[in-house]
Amino acid sequence: MPCACPSSSAKGQAQGIAHTTKPTRKNKDMNTKKVALVTGGSGGIGSELCRHLASADYQVIVNYNSNKEKAAATLKSLKGEGHVITKASVTNSTDLKEMAEYVERVYGRLDVLVNNSGMTKPIPHDDLDGLEDDWIDRIMQVNFRGAFACIRAFKPLLLKGENSIIVNISSIAARTGVGSNVAYCASKAAMDSMTRSLGRALAPQIRVVSLSPGWVMGEYAKKSPASYIQEQKDKTPLARIAAASDVGKALIGIIEHFTFSTGCIFPVDGGRPLT
Repeated sequence: MPCACPSSSAKGQAQGIAHTTKPTRKNKDMNTKKVALVTGGSGGIGSELCRHLASADYQVIVNYNSNKEKAAATLKSLKGEGHVITKASVTNSTDLKEMAEYVERVYGRLDVLVNNSGMTKPIPHDDLDGLEDDWIDRIMQVNFRGAFACIRAFKPLLLKGENSIIVNISSIAARTGVGSNVAYCASKAAMDSMTRSLGRALAPQIRVVSLSPGWVMGEYAKKSPASYIQEQKDKTPLARIAAASDVGKALIGIIEHFTFSTGCIFPVDGGRPLT
């Protein structure tokens, strides 16, 4: 069962465990301010996306799966009021249904869904035996099926939002076929295909786009050898690797300004595919 914990500024909106203690709306602002949910919101990129959304005056729902401490730290860093953390696995449709019910009780709507949850494992592309069936299934379940399941669960709430949008956090690997392993590249390509399909299917009420970073100096990149990171910088026309803030700024730009775009992929890669 998903649990939800409010920020200190959001006490009174939700208390304790979601779906057992009925939350109450704190004030009129909860009915008027836009609401955004970020899956995988406690990670390096996810937490930055949450901070950018909060700074843009969204009420932010920070979803996490296992690390409550990091989610709580992200929550504490957010500006403004009305933010909560929620525990739910994107691979568990029951969790997602209960989280959607919770969001409806507290906020009554959803304006932005950011599908950021993801997983991978470094496996050389020529190591076919190393990419075992279990890893293929787990990567596809989280990166592709999980994103689709979130859209399915939150579609009714997005239809209640204002200029609602779904942003799928994809990867340059979907286009280049170069990434941590073959299954990861395939999962992001599947996500981009889903973006195009649902951009058509959910129009005009809901926009659907992919935000596609190249290398980002997040948790995964920080584990890579310095020499490899330098090599990626050298191969990038803009001569650096993206910061998580680059992805956050792109997210707000897409939501707020690219309002006539749907079914498309926005690169944030410094021109990496050009080399």
